[in-house]
Amino acid sequence: MTVMETTGTRTDTGAGPPQQNRRPDGDDHYTISEVVAFTGLTAHTLRWYERIGLMPHIDRSHTGQRRYTNRDLDWLDLVGKLRLTGMPVADMVRYAELVREGDHTYGERFELLKTTREDVLARIDELRGTLAVLDRKISFYADAGRALASERSR
Repeated sequence: MTVMETTGTRTDTGAGPPQQNRRPDGDDHYTISEVVAFTGLTAHTLRWYERIGLMPHIDRSHTGQRRYTNRDLDWLDLVGKLRLTGMPVADMVRYAELVREGDHTYGERFELLKTTREDVLARIDELRGTLAVLDRKISFYADAGRALASERSR
């Protein structure tokens, strides 16, 4: 079972469109090293995600090797996006738990993501202010550099 669920006509599958170079559904059994190559995460991180409940039980081959699916890759893509938002790991784990619990948790998931979105927007505003300071400094030094070059060429 994966974290993803299908409910009615809507599917909560992850952050974005399917990635290239994936196998067709049904033939999508990836080893941990293949997932490392797809995601850039380390094998240690993937195992840790599973251990803390951010990734659910991952199917295993007859030899005990983890076998990830396209849905798992989609979930990892979403987790990566949530990490970029600055969402605490505990909140990501809670979100994963809510997804596994089913449709009745839509409201709580909505609130969790809405709060994260508000935090991201606040950080964007802060970064815009920081960018404006950098732009002013860059402009100052560019003007100062041109003035120095002009003086030296006289």
